[in-house]
Amino acid sequence: MSAFDEDLFLKGLEQRKATLGAEYVEKNLAAADDFTRPFQEAMTAWCWGFGWGDDVIDAKTRSMMNLSMIGALGKMNEWEIHCRGAITNGVSHDQIRAIIHV
Repeated sequence: MSAFDEDLFLKGLEQRKATLGAEYVEKNLAAADDFTRPFQEAMTAWCWGFGWGDDVIDAKTRSMMNLSMIGALGKMNEWEIHCRGAITNGVSHDQIRAIIHV
Protein backbone atom coordinates (compact mmCIF):
# COMPACT_ATOMS: atom_id res chain seq x y z
CA MET A 1 0.00 0.00 0.00
CA SER A 2 1.29 3.45 -0.92
CA ALA A 3 2.09 5.98 1.79
CA PHE A 4 0.70 8.88 -0.26
CA ASP A 5 -2.40 9.99 -2.09
CA GLU A 6 -2.08 9.00 -5.77
CA ASP A 7 -4.14 11.97 -7.02
CA LEU A 8 -2.04 14.39 -4.99
CA PHE A 9 1.12 12.73 -6.32
CA LEU A 10 -0.05 13.09 -9.93
CA LYS A 11 -1.01 16.73 -9.36
CA GLY A 12 2.38 17.33 -7.77
CA LEU A 13 4.20 15.53 -10.55
CA GLU A 14 2.54 17.78 -13.12
CA GLN A 15 3.44 20.95 -11.16
CA ARG A 16 6.98 19.77 -10.40
CA LYS A 17 7.64 19.02 -14.09
CA ALA A 18 6.10 22.33 -15.17
CA THR A 19 8.38 24.26 -12.83
CA LEU A 20 11.63 22.28 -12.80
CA GLY A 21 11.43 20.55 -16.17
CA ALA A 22 10.31 17.03 -17.03
CA GLU A 23 13.86 15.82 -17.72
CA TYR A 24 15.12 16.91 -14.28
CA VAL A 25 12.14 15.40 -12.46
CA GLU A 26 12.18 12.12 -14.36
CA LYS A 27 15.93 11.80 -13.76
CA ASN A 28 15.43 12.24 -10.01
CA LEU A 29 12.57 9.76 -9.87
CA ALA A 30 14.47 7.21 -11.98
CA ALA A 31 17.51 7.52 -9.70
CA ALA A 32 15.45 6.85 -6.58
CA ASP A 33 16.09 3.52 -4.91
CA ASP A 34 14.12 1.61 -2.29
CA PHE A 35 15.48 3.93 0.40
CA THR A 36 14.94 7.31 -1.33
CA ARG A 37 11.79 6.54 -3.37
CA PRO A 38 9.36 7.11 -0.46
CA PHE A 39 10.86 10.56 0.08
CA GLN A 40 10.61 11.41 -3.63
CA GLU A 41 6.98 10.29 -3.65
CA ALA A 42 6.07 12.14 -0.46
CA MET A 43 7.85 15.32 -1.53
CA THR A 44 6.14 15.24 -4.92
CA ALA A 45 2.71 14.66 -3.35
CA TRP A 46 2.98 17.09 -0.44
CA CYS A 47 5.36 19.83 -1.52
CA TRP A 48 4.32 19.95 -5.14
CA GLY A 49 0.79 18.55 -5.04
CA PHE A 50 -0.52 19.95 -1.77
CA GLY A 51 1.68 23.05 -1.46
CA TRP A 52 2.32 24.16 -5.02
CA GLY A 53 -0.99 22.73 -6.19
CA ASP A 54 -2.94 25.29 -4.18
CA ASP A 55 -4.21 27.94 -6.62
CA VAL A 56 -4.53 30.65 -3.97
CA ILE A 57 -0.96 31.83 -4.68
CA ASP A 58 0.16 31.84 -8.30
CA ALA A 59 3.31 29.98 -9.33
CA LYS A 60 5.33 33.17 -9.95
CA THR A 61 4.67 34.51 -6.46
CA ARG A 62 5.26 31.08 -4.94
CA SER A 63 8.61 30.88 -6.76
CA MET A 64 9.65 34.27 -5.37
CA MET A 65 8.68 33.18 -1.86
CA ASN A 66 10.55 29.91 -2.35
CA LEU A 67 13.76 31.65 -3.46
CA SER A 68 13.54 33.95 -0.45
CA MET A 69 13.17 31.00 1.92
CA ILE A 70 15.97 29.01 0.26
CA GLY A 71 18.29 32.00 0.54
CA ALA A 72 17.33 32.75 4.15
CA LEU A 73 17.88 29.13 5.13
CA GLY A 74 21.23 29.02 3.33
CA LYS A 75 20.10 26.05 1.21
CA MET A 76 22.19 27.15 -1.75
CA ASN A 77 22.40 23.59 -3.10
CA GLU A 78 18.70 24.10 -4.00
CA TRP A 79 19.11 27.65 -5.36
CA GLU A 80 20.09 26.91 -8.96
CA ILE A 81 17.27 24.51 -9.81
CA HIS A 82 14.65 26.70 -8.12
CA CYS A 83 16.07 29.82 -9.75
CA ARG A 84 15.58 28.19 -13.17
CA GLY A 85 12.09 27.15 -12.06
CA ALA A 86 11.31 30.72 -10.99
CA ILE A 87 12.30 31.99 -14.43
CA THR A 88 10.05 29.33 -15.96
CA ASN A 89 7.25 30.64 -13.72
CA GLY A 90 7.74 34.20 -14.99
CA VAL A 91 10.10 35.71 -12.40
CA SER A 92 12.38 38.24 -14.11
CA HIS A 93 16.12 38.58 -13.60
CA ASP A 94 15.49 41.98 -11.95
CA GLN A 95 13.04 40.36 -9.53
CA ILE A 96 15.57 37.63 -8.69
CA ARG A 97 18.19 40.32 -8.06
CA ALA A 98 15.74 42.11 -5.72
CA ILE A 99 15.06 38.85 -3.88
CA ILE A 100 18.80 38.38 -3.34
CA HIS A 101 19.10 41.94 -2.00
CA VAL A 102 16.45 41.44 0.69
